Amino acid sequence: MIGIYDKNNCAPLLARGGFEDEKRVAAVREIVSAVRTRGDDALFAYARQFDGSDLTGETVAVSPAEIEEAYAAVDKELLASLRLAVKNILGYHSRNVMQSDVRSDGEGRTTGYVVRAVERAGIYVPGGTAPLFSSVCMGILPAKAAGVEHIYVATPAKEGKVSPATIVAAAECGAEKIFKVGGAQAIAAMAYGTESIPKVNVIAGPGNIFVTLAKKEVYGQVGIDMLAGPSEILILCDDSADPAYVAADALSQAEHDRLARSIVLTDSRALAEKVRAEIERQLPALSRREIAAYSLEHNGGIVVLGSLDEAVALANEVAPEHMEIYARNAEELLKGVRNAGAVFLGGYTPEPVGDYFAGPDHILPTGGSAKFFQVLNQDIFLRKMSVIRYEGKALGQDGAHIVRLAENEGLTAHANAVKIRLKDRG
Repeated sequence: MIGIYDKNNCAPLLARGGFEDEKRVAAVREIVSAVRTRGDDALFAYARQFDGSDLTGETVAVSPAEIEEAYAAVDKELLASLRLAVKNILGYHSRNVMQSDVRSDGEGRTTGYVVRAVERAGIYVPGGTAPLFSSVCMGILPAKAAGVEHIYVATPAKEGKVSPATIVAAAECGAEKIFKVGGAQAIAAMAYGTESIPKVNVIAGPGNIFVTLAKKEVYGQVGIDMLAGPSEILILCDDSADPAYVAADALSQAEHDRLARSIVLTDSRALAEKVRAEIERQLPALSRREIAAYSLEHNGGIVVLGSLDEAVALANEVAPEHMEIYARNAEELLKGVRNAGAVFLGGYTPEPVGDYFAGPDHILPTGGSAKFFQVLNQDIFLRKMSVIRYEGKALGQDGAHIVRLAENEGLTAHANAVKIRLKDRG
């Protein structure tokens, strides 16, 4: 069961293992190379090998008839909840879309940038051990808010079938096509294009280790959102926290998979003991209890520290994907948080609120990458293009400085491009 640590023996708990072993990297490179050179032939061969799906150019995309069947199979109450979630998520992402900014100084100099959405986005949705249709919404809707014209979904299909809820979520969010392919081969197909799958400009969405390595492999050919690893949560709490709530939140993350990480940081030894007891009490009732138990035993832990300030400092080093602050002065503690994918404040904001419904995205940096990656948002699908306009008067004023800078770099043609204009102006 989950262990209790202190600051002197918690280092092994907080250390993350690497995943880029040579065997996996080599396997991914082989898959990416095959899809790049052989297109659909390789893509469909891997679909048969890994998913048992016998696909063709005519069946690789979910058909209108399959979408209709999916709607018939999805519970009406689930559909109503899904539509509310879509409204919240799209509304959130639409309220902060980056705007163009081009300004003139009134003396002949106009500078700034214009914002353009990428033309095509590929959204990867994991199939894995659970149909994560919520990730459909979290991947598509930032792209939609950004104004991406063509949005495609790729998701594993077992024996040619995709979860009805995944299909319905993609349809509700406005995906142009849903492709029944997953794994590294799906990433390669979207990066390079095949006879059946269009080449995209940006690939976003989480996946297993092979998906992550494939995104890393094709980066530069396309843009990517981040390199995501196993899911994780860090819960920072004091003795005002309800131990049942803390335990439930730790378990909610642990059930994702065996590599998921649930860490509790507290300044109260009594609370730590109560949380551990609550975890043992709640665990047997869970449908994925074996996965959660393994995750907590091997990757989880409760750390008792001398103060909550120490806990914040340690949390910044961990840079967790999800961070809950469940303490009397949560807002004050938030001021010290620098590195986290998403922060949840207070006892009534469990992580699933963000996973499904509140609006902010749940596709987040993991593995400590919150120190340099950001949450998936509409900016991932936008590009700033610089705009510069000089009138003749402005070039006359600045030209000598530009010539001097260019000549001192030894770029005389650069200097001449300005000189020739200055000469014409007299």
